[in-house]
Amino acid sequence: MKTAKRIFKNAFVLLSAHVVSKILAFLYIMYAARYLQASGFGVLSFALALAGMFGVLADIGLQSLMIRELARESAQVKKYLSNVSCIKILLSAAVMMIMMLTVHLLGYPSNTVQVVLFIGLYVILGSFTEMIYSVFRACEQMELVSLGIILKDVLLFSGIVYAIANRFSIVGIAVIYTVSGAAVLFYALSVLNIRVLKPGSRWLPWIMGLNLRFWKITVRKALPFGLSAFFVMLYFWVDSVMLSFMKGNEVVGLYNAAYRIVLVFTLIPAAIVNALFPVISRYFKTSYENLISIYENSFKYLLLMGLPVGVGVTFLADMIIPLIFGSSYNPAVPVLEILIWAGVLMFPTTLFGTVLASIDRQNLGMYAVGFCALINIVLNMILIPRYSYLGAAYATVITEVVGFALQYWFLSKHLHAINLPRTV
Repeated sequence: MKTAKRIFKNAFVLLSAHVVSKILAFLYIMYAARYLQASGFGVLSFALALAGMFGVLADIGLQSLMIRELARESAQVKKYLSNVSCIKILLSAAVMMIMMLTVHLLGYPSNTVQVVLFIGLYVILGSFTEMIYSVFRACEQMELVSLGIILKDVLLFSGIVYAIANRFSIVGIAVIYTVSGAAVLFYALSVLNIRVLKPGSRWLPWIMGLNLRFWKITVRKALPFGLSAFFVMLYFWVDSVMLSFMKGNEVVGLYNAAYRIVLVFTLIPAAIVNALFPVISRYFKTSYENLISIYENSFKYLLLMGLPVGVGVTFLADMIIPLIFGSSYNPAVPVLEILIWAGVLMFPTTLFGTVLASIDRQNLGMYAVGFCALINIVLNMILIPRYSYLGAAYATVITEVVGFALQYWFLSKHLHAINLPRTV
């Protein structure tokens, strides 16, 4: 019962924070989309998509590995922080250089290059913040993560409202992202020192624990997580990048108006699964029976939450889009009607990926997500030239169906087969 209460409390805290965060994010995205119009919003969406994909390479799965390992052995906090932070500094520098070289070689205009630069810095800063959040999550101090989540979007909301009121350019809005990311990283570092690390372990003493052999072992363990995360980001955002190449920024803006609405609903499985991850990781070592019970019940309740979302959004899409983004975004209505079903499938697939990682089968999760990313790219190449953003939406739903089937099969083979007809 104590474990169940702890999971519920952590899930509730994270879900509450994500709800507040997504409401704020929804508002500032709505204001930015209306202010920038579809073409300008397309540039911002392209930058966020590209930086998101490259940003994963600055982490290579280190965050997920830290949660799993520190949940099992919390005494290793200082060792992981000192070594992982140094690895990430080197990776981040390389990623930023490669990303900026890419946009230059592709011939994007200077204002797009500047937007990518500042959004890239924002993503890198966020990666370091998430590294610290990994410690909080492993220690099940979800309230510290929740405060940081809310703080980030409060700063972005305030900054973007100020930027719009003062008629900032799109580059100025991108700078707001960078400043907000730096402020949230400062918060995370401060709380880490005050609430988690012992007095003798703060700040500079981290570097005293560097161990190059540990780097090699850690990177090898983290790579399956990292590749999975990269494939997930590729799957989530490659459609925006490909639409930018093939159809232009205005189409990207329309597509992302619908996509942003779908992503709001994914906060529900994300919050629940984040609370479950450290618990499932421990149960894998201590109690198979409890692990199966949590897995089955979580699947059932996530499916129960997701299906009404799909039905409701499908019927109300023609009201939701103009209400949030204005009538100029009405072409995004059919995109939302299609994409929301990918969002419904993300409820259980988010759980599947986390359970695979918790039972040391992250390689299988990586294979599934990598295969899905490849399918998504191929489908986008076939469907976008003919059907534009509708083609990208169909590609996303088909890919999510494949991902569900693959990960369900892996878990049925290596852990437990849920009776799908009975559950549904």
